[in-house]
Amino acid sequence: MIRCNLSVMMGKKKMNIADVHRATGLNRTTVTHLYYETAQRIEVHAVEKLCKLFECQVGDLFECVPDEEESAETK
Repeated sequence: MIRCNLSVMMGKKKMNIADVHRATGLNRTTVTHLYYETAQRIEVHAVEKLCKLFECQVGDLFECVPDEEESAETK
């Protein structure tokens, strides 16, 4: 599963969804889906804007973590 760390990064900068929307020009719905980790896909330009805003790399914004089902099967 891909985990989005947008909410953590926003918390560190004390930003809310509206702040990110205004700063990046991204659709508010896109930011909301990323914040709550319900997004099914994301455009590359959106990732680029978020990385510029938070001065980070793609790997800081997203990480691949094992699914809970996969973890249970390997135990």
